[in-house]
Amino acid sequence: MPGPTDALSRVRLRGGRELAVLNVSTTGALVEGSTRLLPGTHLDVHVTTRRGRVLIRARVVRCEVWAITADVVTYRGALAFAEPVDLPSVGMAASAIDGAATKDQQPVGILRPVAEPASSDDR
Repeated sequence: MPGPTDALSRVRLRGGRELAVLNVSTTGALVEGSTRLLPGTHLDVHVTTRRGRVLIRARVVRCEVWAITADVVTYRGALAFAEPVDLPSVGMAASAIDGAATKDQQPVGILRPVAEPASSDDR
């Protein structure tokens, strides 16, 4: 049975598209998916918090092409939440994110600020 933190492994854009969550904090998330995000734009994302599923306003801090295959372009982007999000406990969230990784995709971590510039060590 899915638990209350299962949605932390994914966020859903208001338009219905889903993004995998690689890193999450109370102020933002590092996400990955086939949806191109335009830096500087605002969007609404559905996130599961301690109080249930909520719609949060977020600003796209950065987005880049992360992988290209014959039929899919994968983007990785950082979202900054407009207001702090009351996330489930770190241990529960980490286990939810660890379970979301595929063989080609490893979670970056949890509760690391996503608005800082990426360093070459992050890849």
